[in-house]
Amino acid sequence: MKKLTLAIAATVMIASPAFAGDVDAGKAKSGTCAACHGAAGISAIPMYPNLAGQKEVYLVKQLKDFKSGKRKDPVMGAMAMPLSDEDIANISAYYASLK
Repeated sequence: MKKLTLAIAATVMIASPAFAGDVDAGKAKSGTCAACHGAAGISAIPMYPNLAGQKEVYLVKQLKDFKSGKRKDPVMGAMAMPLSDEDIANISAYYASLK
């Protein structure tokens, strides 16, 4: 029962708007992303994924994994490396806010 309670608490904390990034700051920081993922998060190049409308928590995880090297891609690793945790949260909030 205790494990279930902890799992529920963790889920609520992750989904909580208190952890949401700043959409406007993310938009301001997303210029580099637009080169591959499109200005509005919809890529014109099939090999690059669309980011618009992705879940914020998912985007945060992927960027952190690229930054740490847990997820390997030479381009995305280099793009994520200089981002702070705040930058990652903000960029993720921005793309999650798009339709």
